[in-house]
Amino acid sequence: MRDSLQRLRRLRLNPRLRGLRRETRIVPGDLIMPIFVHDGISGSREIATLPGILQFDVHGAVGEIQRCQNLGIGGVLLFGIPSLRDWEGSGARAEEGVIQRVLQLARERGVQIPLIADTCHCEYTSDGHCGPLDAVGNVDNDATLGWLARTAVSQARAGADVIAPSAMVDGMVAAIRAALDGSGYENVPIVSYAAKYASAFYGPFRDASGSSGVFHGDRKNHQLDPANGREALLELAADTAEGADILMVKPALAYLDVLARARERSDLPLWAYNVSGEYAMVKAAARAGCGEERALRDEILISIKRAGADRIITYHAVEFAEGR
Repeated sequence: MRDSLQRLRRLRLNPRLRGLRRETRIVPGDLIMPIFVHDGISGSREIATLPGILQFDVHGAVGEIQRCQNLGIGGVLLFGIPSLRDWEGSGARAEEGVIQRVLQLARERGVQIPLIADTCHCEYTSDGHCGPLDAVGNVDNDATLGWLARTAVSQARAGADVIAPSAMVDGMVAAIRAALDGSGYENVPIVSYAAKYASAFYGPFRDASGSSGVFHGDRKNHQLDPANGREALLELAADTAEGADILMVKPALAYLDVLARARERSDLPLWAYNVSGEYAMVKAAARAGCGEERALRDEILISIKRAGADRIITYHAVEFAEGR
């Protein structure tokens, strides 16, 4: 082989040279850690299907938020689990709701890490759905908008930095934006779960959020069909037009093509959610001896960022930041 020809291997020969060529890097600030806050427990409790992830009481959750801050993680996404559910998910917007109390306590303790409030009702309703049901058992789109608007205002009032509606109903960003602006929270941004698929990868989350025993049916009537990519781009464009400040694709790993196309279409900040089932697969594969856990995890996170994500919501955030 002639010496004048390019030899791409030159920059692969050792770790020092590979570092010079590396195009994509992950740092803790790129990651957002989900935190589950349970109003019906004292201390913390393990989640069987999410190894290493816990449910916390209010004080424990604030401690975990502070831990994430000290590790340099980019933000926390808060999910609440009430001690009691009702048909209208009233705990989601109660002044003394579990997330509202976490936000207030975190503010009292001077927390500086971004606090992102998941704005949905599936953890709070007695049937595990994201909103009230219509006569045929589907989520009533327009009735759900009112619920979401009131919940978003209550979360902003309690101290949320960012509102994150995950119900995947039409018009949710516009309804929440109008409610926030009308209540004096015009500077609180919205990160929209704009392209959220009716995915099989959410199973462990339902255990974590306490929904697995109460939810019946599916969400295929309002979440995206996994077969559709172009439709996701329509959803992203609609939420952009309604005033979303940040867009999200969920799940991440099975939808890297959607993420890449979204990055090409939009200059808004773009997030991806590395969901519970994706996390659990890595843990299960490592336990079965099918791969080295840290290498599997890091390759997945890099693929998500390489596809275009500015931030990644992931259950791996703490372990990654701790270097384990």
